[in-house]
Formats: sequence, C-alpha cells, structure tokens
Amino acid sequence: MTEFKDTERELRRFRLRLTVAGTLVFLLFCVLTARFFWLQVVRHDAYVAQAEDNRISVIPIVPNRGLITDRNGVVLARNFSAYTLEITPSKIQGKLDDVIEELGQIIEIQPRDLRRFRKLREESRNLASSPIRVRLTDEEVARFSAQRYRFPGVEVQARLFRQYPLGATASHVIGYIGRINQRDADRIEENGETANYRGSEHIGKEGVERSYEQYLHGKTGYQEVEVSAGGRPIRTLSRTPATAGSNLILSIDIELQKVVEQAFGNRRGALIAIEPETGDILAYVSMPTFDPNLFVEGIDQQSWDALNNSPDHPLLNRPLSGAYPPGSTYKPFMALAALETGKRKPSDSISDPGYFWFGNHRFRDDKVGGHGIVDMYKSIVESCNTYYYTLANDLGVDTIHDFMKPFGFGQKTGIDLDFERSGVLPSTAWKREAYRRPEQKRWYAGETISIGIGQGYNAFTPLQLANAIAILSNNGVAMKPHLVKMIEDGMSGQRTLTVHKESYRIPLKQENIDFVKNAMAGVVKTGTGSRVFQNAGYDSAGKTGTAQAITISQNEKYDAAKLKERQRDHSLYTAFAPVNKPKIALAVIVENGGWGAAAAAPIAKAALDYYLLGKRPQDKNGNPTSAPVMPVEDGMTD
Repeated sequence: MTEFKDTERELRRFRLRLTVAGTLVFLLFCVLTARFFWLQVVRHDAYVAQAEDNRISVIPIVPNRGLITDRNGVVLARNFSAYTLEITPSKIQGKLDDVIEELGQIIEIQPRDLRRFRKLREESRNLASSPIRVRLTDEEVARFSAQRYRFPGVEVQARLFRQYPLGATASHVIGYIGRINQRDADRIEENGETANYRGSEHIGKEGVERSYEQYLHGKTGYQEVEVSAGGRPIRTLSRTPATAGSNLILSIDIELQKVVEQAFGNRRGALIAIEPETGDILAYVSMPTFDPNLFVEGIDQQSWDALNNSPDHPLLNRPLSGAYPPGSTYKPFMALAALETGKRKPSDSISDPGYFWFGNHRFRDDKVGGHGIVDMYKSIVESCNTYYYTLANDLGVDTIHDFMKPFGFGQKTGIDLDFERSGVLPSTAWKREAYRRPEQKRWYAGETISIGIGQGYNAFTPLQLANAIAILSNNGVAMKPHLVKMIEDGMSGQRTLTVHKESYRIPLKQENIDFVKNAMAGVVKTGTGSRVFQNAGYDSAGKTGTAQAITISQNEKYDAAKLKERQRDHSLYTAFAPVNKPKIALAVIVENGGWGAAAAAPIAKAALDYYLLGKRPQDKNGNPTSAPVMPVEDGMTD
C-alpha cells in the first residue's frame, strides 16, 4: 500500500524550524551587536587606554648614584658597570636547586655565592630577582647567552655597582649601600619616595651613604617603549632622563685618617679631630674597621658571623655610639666652671695628702703621698684628683651639669650621621628619671665627688669629648660638627656648604679661657704629656685621662698586670694646636690602654705631627707603623 507524504505539514514544520532558527540567529546577532556597541562605544575610551598600556611599556631609568670624595678630592665611593646573573624564582620552571646546579655547569657558582643568594631571597621584596653571581666576565656572559633558552627566569643584567676603593679606611664614616629589603621599602613608602625608587635595587644602609641618601640617590627617569604582542621592544616613543645624584665632598682628610688608623694598629678605640673654626671633622676613626665592599651585594653568612661575633666589635661606630667616662680630660672644664662661677680663683690652693675624706669614705689620689700644695694651674698640669674632689663637692652636681651642658656633654651634637647616642651628663633630675625605686632616685652627696674627676655616672661619646675641646679652643664659639663639607649638584656642579655659621656662643670670660688653655699647654711642656710631645716642633695644649673600665675598691691598688686585658683602664687624651690659633682639636680613647700618656697621647701626637708638619710615624726601616705605647714610670699619672 503506497503512503503519500503530507507535503503541506512538512512545509509548515520546515517553516517553523526556519523561523526558530532565524529568530535565534537574529537574537544572537542582536547580542553580538550589543556587545560590539558596549565594547566599541560605551567602553571605547577605557579599552583604548588599556590597549595603549599593553602596547607601551614604561621602563624606569635608574639614576647614577653620587660620588663621595674627601676634602682634597680623593674618591672614597664610586660607581662602575658590570654584569650580574640574576634569578627570578617566580619565573623558574622546575626546582630552583636543579636550575642552580645546571647553571653551575656553565658559570662557576661558589658556596659563598649560594649563601649570599639565599640570604638575599629571604630579604627580597615580593617577586624581585636576586643575583646569584656578580661581576661576570665577558666569557661567562657569552657562555650563558648561548644557553639562555634553557633557563626561563634567569637573566644577565647590566648593573651599576658601588665600590669603596680604599676598603676598610674610614668605613664608619662612608658606610655602605645594600639591596633594598622590606624594612627599607616601608621607609621609602612612608617618605613618599616609592615612584623615585622604581627600578632601584640599592639604598644607603650606614654612614653618610644612609644619612645623605636623598642627595646621593638622584631622581629616577623613565622611557616609554612600544612593544609587540610578545613583549619585544619595537621602538622608543619618549624618554625622560634620570637626574644623577649629588656628590658629597667630605670634610675628612683621608691621609690624616690613614695615619691615625695606622697609629692605632691592632688596638681598639676612637679618635675625632675637628677644625674648631668651622666644625669640619678632619678625621673620624673607629677601630677596628671593616670592609664596606662586603655589604654591597649582600654579605655572605661566614663574613657576617666573623664581623658580628667578633669580641672587638668592628661594626660598632665608637665615636657615635660608644659611651665612656672622660677621666681627667674633664678637669680643664671643671676648672673653667670654678672660675666662671667664682668658686675658685687661680691662686686658691689646697694641701693634697693623697686622699680626700668625705664622711667615712676615703677618695684616694692617683699619686701616693699626694701632690703637696696645689693651685689650679698645678691641678691641671699634674692632674691632681684631690683638688677636683674638693671642687666637685663645693660646686654640686647640678651646677656642674648646667655648666657642662652647653659644651655638648651628654647631648647629641647633631652630626650628620644617624643613630647618635646622647650619653649621660648626671644631675639630680636625671637620676630621678633614670631609676625606678625611691632610694635609687635620690642623689647622694658622695656621688658628686667622683663626678669631678670624670668618673661616676659620667658617660660621654668620643665625639662629644672632641666637640667640647673644639668649643673650648674656639673660645666658647660652638660650630656644629659635620662630616659632609659641601654638596655638589650632580648636573650643574654647584656646591653648597652644609654648615654656614656658628651654632651658638657660650658667654665666658676670656681671661678664664686663656688661663685654662695656658694650663693645658703646661701639660704638654712640663706635665703628664711632656714625655710624648718632647721636641714636637709645634706648640700644643692637651690633657691626659684615665677612665676605669671596671670598679676598683678604694682599698685595692690598681695593677694592670693582674687584670685581664679588657678589664684594664681606658686611655684618653684631648688636645688642640697651635695654642694661640688652633687649626685642629681632637679627642682620642684607646680601650683598655692604661694611662692616658701611655697609649692615647702617642696616637694624638701622630695625628698632630701629620696635620701640622706632614710627618708620618715610621719604623727604623722607614715603613708606616703604629704609635708606640709609652712605658709607665714611677710617679707618672694620667
């Protein structure tokens, strides 16, 4: 039986399908049209900007860091270009250790390189690259370039490196730069400098490299580069050049610095030499020193442990952070206080039996049997303790405090370095603040006695001591001590002085200043410093000092031979020269060096010999040598 198709029904069905399909296509076309309208009309500006951003890459141009020179133009910190092999861990395919092992087959990677790389990774910010090898040779660059395709995430970068050509010399002054860590990044953000540090990997960490970072760093530039879809640069569209950092001209005389560091030898201590008229610091010595080049690309753990765990503390900036009793170098200031307050006249004398009784406590003199009849001049020249025991008792601690404060004792000098310590200039108010228990807050009259000879609670930095002697030698005119003499614009070369004028003047009677200066000149001519400065070839004024490192009972005789080396007294010396118109004032301390005339005075003489006469300490063969330690004879005091 033959079936006939219902043609009409199939046509209706076909038309329905066609209508549904057409409607669907129309709806999809409408959606697509709407989407095109949204993208190309409504969102046109936004996507054009985004496309432009993808097409144009903004690359920061890191500025050249400013140079650092001494006052005579000797370069102390400079830049040089070299290649580094850097790894960005986030872009590495596979295990990092495996990649490093493969790299080691192409370029030598030593264990210290690995230790430094791991340390930098711990400190690095976010996804930053870290160098695993620095200062590649041309041959090493060529070898890696041929195999570069095997190492995604590993690149050879051309970098500017910081170098300190004199190594450890003046390292506590110059400081060093290091790679920016998270703490540095936070500080940069707080200062609103994030944009200026884009592309920068290093920042000043210590010394003037840190305190003058805003001048040394310069201003970051930018270039706009058109790139392909694959990120390959096509052409440079615009360029804003970087502005080089400013150069620093230090007040330091680096040859004087070398002479003093050589004079110290292996001894620990500090010396600060200042030009009284300007406040220029001529020498800033902290011994022992360290090599700042170790820190530039991240110090390896072994070197860090050697520095950080050394009992000599080479990283300690002694002039800035070390606090010591001034010993007898305090006596000229005590004498000046007595004259200015009217408590003593130069002719007033005491009879020194070799001790001073206060209550039931016996304060002994450094000379057995005493110094006999002692007036003010003799008290300074022979460094009589008993004279200053009685003077301190008569003045009182608060009078002493008020007189000494303008000389900078126990006060921050404002030197252009970070982390300066204030030290301690004791007073009744200070003690109330410093201690908690009521019995500790009280000032006892007996505590004033040792203050007079620079002991007790007195604790000053070598910088404060040098600043005070500079003010004294400059007749009470205070100049702010500074290490950077001038800032030189990196582009124009224009130089600007950092200290333009005096800070203040202490109202002192000139006859009183002249008397104290004359007595300090007597120390060098006939007193405790005379043996060291015999036939010096110039006139100088000075004061020896000895400060206890540990407390010795009044009933116990000090015997250095029976003490461990680090328990022995500190040796101090302060000086200025020439006497009538000082060109240099200094303070020196030799830790555990004994009598002031024994260790500190010879180093001071080496500094004055060079600065005033151009002489260098030499051994019998004419080679540079450390300053000798003078033997202690019977009757020699500090």
